[in-house]
Amino acid sequence: MVSPVPASISFPEEEEKILQFWDSIEAFKTSLLLNKGNPSYTFYDGPPFATGMPHYGHILAGTIKDTVTRFAHMSGHNVVRRFGWDCHGLPVEYEIDKLHNITGPEDVEKMGIAKYNELCRGIVMRYSGEWERVVKRVGRWIDFENDYKTMYPWFMESVWWVFTELFKKGFVYRGFKVMPYSTACNTPLSNFEANLNYKDVNDPAVIVSFPLEKDPNVSFLAWTTTPWTLPSNLALCVNPKQTYVKVKDLSNEKVYIMMKNCLKALFKSEEQYQILEEMVGKSLEGTKYVPLFDYFKCFEKNGAFKVVLDDYVSDEAGVGIVHQAPYFGEDDYRICLSYGIIKKGQTAVCPVDASGKFTQEVTHFKGQYVKDADSNICKHLKSLGRLVSHSQIKHSYPFCWRSNTPLLYRAIPCWFIKVEHIVDKLLKANEQTYWVPDQVKEGRFANWIANARDWAISRNRYWGNPIPLWTNSDFSEVRCISSIAELEALTGQKISDIHRESIDHLEIPSCVPGGEPLKRISEVFDCWFESGSMPYAQQHYPFEHKKDFDEKFPADFIAEGLDQTRGWFYTLLIVSTALFNKPPFKNLICNGLILAENGEKMSKSKKNYPDPEIIVNNYGADALRLYLINSPVVRAEELKFREDGVKSVLKEVFIPWFNAYRFLIQNVENLKCEHGIEFSFSESSLDSVTNYMDKWILSSTQSLIAFVNDEMNAYRLYTVVPKLVKFIDTLTNWYVRMNRKRIRGQDSLDDCLSALTTLFSTLFDMVRFMAPFIPFLTEYMYQNLKNLLETSANTRPEIRSVHFLSMPKPCKALIDVSIERAVSRMQTVVEMGRLIRDRKTLPIKYPLAEVIVIHSDLECLQDIEDLAGYIKEELNVKALKTSSDKQKYKISYKALPNLKLLGTKLKKDMKNVTEEIKKLSDEQLMKLKESGKIEVCGYELTEEELLVKLQFDDSVKEEFSRYEAMSSDDFLILLDITPSEEMKEEGIAREVVNRIQKLRKQGSLNPYDEITVHLKLDPKSKLASIVENNFELILSSIKQKCCLTAPVNGAKVHCSENFELIDCKFSVTICKVEESITQQGDATAVGYPNSVPEKVPFVNVKVLAKNFIEGKECTLLLENPSGRKLGTKSVLQQLSRLLNLRDMHVTLYGDLALTKKVTDSSKLTSGDTLFVKIEGSSYEAEDKSHRDSKTGYPLCNFVNVTCGKATGVLTLENPRGRWISVKTLPGLVRELFQLKEEPVLYVDGAKTRSLASLKVQDLCGQTLYV
Repeated sequence: MVSPVPASISFPEEEEKILQFWDSIEAFKTSLLLNKGNPSYTFYDGPPFATGMPHYGHILAGTIKDTVTRFAHMSGHNVVRRFGWDCHGLPVEYEIDKLHNITGPEDVEKMGIAKYNELCRGIVMRYSGEWERVVKRVGRWIDFENDYKTMYPWFMESVWWVFTELFKKGFVYRGFKVMPYSTACNTPLSNFEANLNYKDVNDPAVIVSFPLEKDPNVSFLAWTTTPWTLPSNLALCVNPKQTYVKVKDLSNEKVYIMMKNCLKALFKSEEQYQILEEMVGKSLEGTKYVPLFDYFKCFEKNGAFKVVLDDYVSDEAGVGIVHQAPYFGEDDYRICLSYGIIKKGQTAVCPVDASGKFTQEVTHFKGQYVKDADSNICKHLKSLGRLVSHSQIKHSYPFCWRSNTPLLYRAIPCWFIKVEHIVDKLLKANEQTYWVPDQVKEGRFANWIANARDWAISRNRYWGNPIPLWTNSDFSEVRCISSIAELEALTGQKISDIHRESIDHLEIPSCVPGGEPLKRISEVFDCWFESGSMPYAQQHYPFEHKKDFDEKFPADFIAEGLDQTRGWFYTLLIVSTALFNKPPFKNLICNGLILAENGEKMSKSKKNYPDPEIIVNNYGADALRLYLINSPVVRAEELKFREDGVKSVLKEVFIPWFNAYRFLIQNVENLKCEHGIEFSFSESSLDSVTNYMDKWILSSTQSLIAFVNDEMNAYRLYTVVPKLVKFIDTLTNWYVRMNRKRIRGQDSLDDCLSALTTLFSTLFDMVRFMAPFIPFLTEYMYQNLKNLLETSANTRPEIRSVHFLSMPKPCKALIDVSIERAVSRMQTVVEMGRLIRDRKTLPIKYPLAEVIVIHSDLECLQDIEDLAGYIKEELNVKALKTSSDKQKYKISYKALPNLKLLGTKLKKDMKNVTEEIKKLSDEQLMKLKESGKIEVCGYELTEEELLVKLQFDDSVKEEFSRYEAMSSDDFLILLDITPSEEMKEEGIAREVVNRIQKLRKQGSLNPYDEITVHLKLDPKSKLASIVENNFELILSSIKQKCCLTAPVNGAKVHCSENFELIDCKFSVTICKVEESITQQGDATAVGYPNSVPEKVPFVNVKVLAKNFIEGKECTLLLENPSGRKLGTKSVLQQLSRLLNLRDMHVTLYGDLALTKKVTDSSKLTSGDTLFVKIEGSSYEAEDKSHRDSKTGYPLCNFVNVTCGKATGVLTLENPRGRWISVKTLPGLVRELFQLKEEPVLYVDGAKTRSLASLKVQDLCGQTLYV
């Protein structure tokens, strides 16, 4: 039994109820059990930090992962989904450092590593509860109970194993490397970490002089934006191939050497300098100069303070000479090493401590933070006369992604994983993976791999996984430990935890006789190394689950953001390739970044984005999910987040879909109420569907199912989701809207059942194939829809949730491509017609005379003709014509230049090109529309650069002036846009209907509620005339009783509102039937007649069906005029017309017990009452009318009409309550007596009183005279 559906719901509130339902049935666990034993689908979840709240980036990636894994599950796979946590590293330590004012290693040593790490452990899972709540609230199904944390000893042990395997293969070495260094966090960062947070900053830009040792009057110039590196200068570098000059500064007579192409860096004009000599850079090699400082004079014996050569020096910035501080720049280090100025293994010239302060070697600036010392260094150089120029430059500079402080580049002793020698293997492994979108794999990621550097995996920190290397003091003996058991065996200690505080004190005996004990190095692993090892460590491989892992590796699917191309994706590939020479995953979806609405990076401090939880609470998780995955961000592009975008998902997608679902349930309930039929669905019932539109939507659904399966197997969410959204529009705005009458049962019962079956089938398929994308709303609908399944097994556990079901497979028998193509063509024509109406501001309510559809394909035109009825109804046109001959209508394409776009492009050629554009033929312009470009006068022009329009030939412009033309997809349509006065009035009448229907909706009235509509208009107004002339249209549209009178005083009004149309004010009042009383004159209510027609026999008819909206009481005339008898067929036609019984199977009975069938009208007696039974409907068991069936009086009020000797009768209301207009009486009398023209009517025999100022109710029981 289905439950009634409310008119509207709160989507967030219903989602909360669904969450409770899932908890009550342990939905996620149950789903896993149901698929246990099925083929496995392996998914790796990248571990986030729990030290901060989840943001939109996490929700986006989580939604993609949830959608794909739900689809895999519903496709029959066993999909284990475990949540992981990144617990170590800077994010945690930085929080503790801020909290306890820790500024450097000495502060940690005072506190003690054990205490420090205990503090870190205490905040690691600070927001884990919030994470679990948010992840659950957005509908993601993932296992938190069996999670993995990188701080679990068993996880850390597997990381040790990974490292040991790489150590055994010779991948691990120790060396110096100039690396980005965070002085706030006291640790080096990897290159990809350094790339995470670039900012535009203002830095000093200085030019400094270096006098030649042999000629102090001549100085080399060098330019730098890091004055703090100048105390460590050991060389100057020039480009060997570039031209340098000896130049005199005419303002002070000083002579400098600099690159010729860079003279503008120092001089504003040629008048300011004189070139004395030119030379090639190579000739300067080995030239000695006077150092700026004497701190490292000892390096002079190694060749320091000379000019060196390298091609990396350019003329893009500075003066073409670069000062070399080898321990503060990668190129500087490389070059000085090659010249022997520095040597591997020697003490580094790096007078900056871990906190970024100068050490005691730099006596002038000792203890100063280097960035703060810049200004003091400049002042000092100025006092020495060595500062030639001092300015500011704005440039992009890397900042620490965690502390948001400037990074320094400095030489650090590190442990490395060799990467450069396996680049070819990495590229080959990358080729074996499938990425969406592919260009990220082939472009950004492949380029990053191709330029890969050796990976510094050590960090000088505390809260992390200790690198398991034990060495002697000079590193001549190194032992790598692969497991806890091995360490226990070597130390004789029982070990339960392997963080620094638990193992740093442990020593291992040397393997060298007499050798010193081996101690563990102080570094810990970069947390990216742990993340890259997660496929193995999450399963404690190889110590446990080895067979299971080997069978399921590599993963079937992973997903993260574009930033992970230099992060997790990269480290996963390095570790996997180095270990097994194969990729760690098969399929990957890479999403783009989410920005604030203004295009800036989302920032908590700027508060430039709405809180995700507020969005979910306001609009629901489904709306947020669909907004995110139906955007460019799933193609690795940027998304500017807009709250209105989430809101529009409700308005444009969910609410229409919900209304279609509600409409189905309403009509299922009505079917039971009206016909006593309990609707149930069986797939076999689809075999008998014959209605064209039913077959179309069923075929479209199955085609979509095939598309979804194919595209999801290719991981292309960016093609699937837009199609799903479009299909909701197809269902609601095409199928449901065009078949409302059939679904409501206003046509035949069989047609109603076919439409309901089709709509149910479509919705039931939708909730299944939409479930991975929109988990809440699909569950909400499914819980009610499943009660309409024919099977009695709808309580089985496997169908308790839509997410337990299988993804539907396409039924090929239901797919009819020709029908889909035909309807698509029909939709094209309709949409073109609507565009013309919109362009000309012609509302669809106003009928138009004709639409002409032109197409060269006769099969296409046949499709249009087959569906002409739908097109005419949708466009509200009276006629439709088709033609394959465009020339018949003498219409062709004409073009003009788009001056705004072409003005700057064509310049002086504009006039000539314009003339040629005007000469372009129809054929040429058709080719332009196909290809998008055309060549004119040697210029390639695009369609956007031309204004292409359809125009009638001058010879037929007058003839076709009433038509507006439009073309699209090889269609050309001509729409007659000049409505007649009669059509305009019909449109206004439809506006009245629109106001009535809106009021019904505002009054929360069900379409099947019996009501009486009261229209109150100024009788002298133009609107009153239009309403009376189109009263039948209004009645047939609203399908309810309608009176041109107000309710009596004291009547119970359900709802009422005042409106205005064509400058005429009117009111609409709605009363339910039991509340509705019509008014005669200003006071007396019009009751049942208390007289009989003169000389015209009649019978009364009562309809016994419940909720029959056409009216339940009417009067049939057996002769009219008197003496003209109507046969049985005519009587039944009269009945069908009055009560709109077309296509309904009805039976007439002469008694309320329904025992006496009436088959011959000639046997009826005037005053009899007949009872109508509608086949398949439920009916009232007793007569509930307001009048006794045996009074002998008619049920409907009437007026007698005398025309000479002839006598006839007109019913003034029929069925009861549906009144005619006084203005229609002359026409009806003309038709009754078959007169040549409309007569003048009088209400007295003397023919002195006309109908002027009389209401129709005034004529009840009276006689009219012709």
